[in-house]
Amino acid sequence: MPRASGNISYKGKKMAKNVNVSVSLKDVRDDEYRLIKRFMKKVKKERILEDYLSRRFHEKPSQKRRREKARKIRNAQKAEQKRNTKLDIK
Repeated sequence: MPRASGNISYKGKKMAKNVNVSVSLKDVRDDEYRLIKRFMKKVKKERILEDYLSRRFHEKPSQKRRREKARKIRNAQKAEQKRNTKLDIK
């Protein structure tokens, strides 16, 4: 049975991480497009690509903290907006 799997490993200066992501055709009822879509969704959820791209170049700790803080604020605003639409608050 064909399977789509990715074994992505990368090494930073302080940390090494191995990640396995796999999806089988049986999971997606023999639809190749769904297989690719599900695989990409799992890769995004595990933040594999984001981690790889962030480790390509050195990032100062202050820039990293600033970026993470902005991400947390965006996520909080998005969650609040979702809650407000669910409760029908303007």
